[in-house]
Amino acid sequence: MGDIKHDEELDTRGLYCPEPLFETRNLMETLEVGKILKVIADDPAADEDLHRWAKRTNTEILDFIKDGDELIFYFRKKE
Repeated sequence: MGDIKHDEELDTRGLYCPEPLFETRNLMETLEVGKILKVIADDPAADEDLHRWAKRTNTEILDFIKDGDELIFYFRKKE
């Protein structure tokens, strides 16, 4: 898919585990249901951490892209 229209963007490049997860979780808590968050990370651990967090919190992953060292997630907040 790539470059989905999103409501918020979070750039966590340069942050390492567990910071990308904490930053993502904190921002998602402020979003309204149905809003979309784009997260950019470059910590390899963020791949597993954010996928596991999304599954555990019933957060929808609309798309996930690995582009070199960059990981790009599109999350939709569900009820």
